[in-house]
Amino acid sequence: MTKTILITGASSGIGAGMAREFAKRGYNLAVCARRLERLEALKFELETQYKIEVNIKVLDVTNYDQVFTVFHAFKTELGTIDRIIVNAGVGDGRRIGKGHFAINKATVETNFISALAQSEAAVEIFREQKFGHLVMISSMSAIRGMPKHLTAYGASKAGMAALAEGIRAELLDTAIKVSTIFPGYIRTELNEGAKKLPFEVDEQTGSRLLVTEIEKEPIKAYVPKWPWLPISFAMKVLPLKLVNKLG
Repeated sequence: MTKTILITGASSGIGAGMAREFAKRGYNLAVCARRLERLEALKFELETQYKIEVNIKVLDVTNYDQVFTVFHAFKTELGTIDRIIVNAGVGDGRRIGKGHFAINKATVETNFISALAQSEAAVEIFREQKFGHLVMISSMSAIRGMPKHLTAYGASKAGMAALAEGIRAELLDTAIKVSTIFPGYIRTELNEGAKKLPFEVDEQTGSRLLVTEIEKEPIKAYVPKWPWLPISFAMKVLPLKLVNKLG
């Protein structure tokens, strides 16, 4: 039986990129995001190229009731969902204390509170099924506190990582797996206008490497593994002045 993967934030960036990579591997997909026309185009592209089924639904993850409605609708239609990837988020953020509280609040709510809603809905489904794989897309900026525009963003992603670990701790003796993924800099629509970023990779490369790691069902993974795995160890002990250079 072909397995099914649910991906949020799948209309662009690494969400769409991962959908393409999983489609190549023969998975059926349940993809959701705010932009219906993007989802329809992705569905047509993937069903035309591969012998898979792609189910689509509009979802704004900041509408928490809608998260539960959409996830459970996918479950009802598909029977089972083998993996749920909590990917939807925003890369916005501003310096703290510069009058941009509303933007920082929206960043934290979208990246963390919405991730909590998605995790709640996902684990409800997995508990009912008695199996599943929850994947949380965090960030290398979650490893240490980051300066400037990354402060609130990194804090929201650190919250995601802590949430994932807590869920993993509770489900250790079950068939429900939980993975936390820490991507480095991947050039996508979210950051296309930014300066060149340290050790950045393009969207296609980043998506392929993400899927390769996710397939291993790791507890944690840093993507790309080189150089971000050794950097993750260094970030935990280096002085903040040196860590700041990654921001």
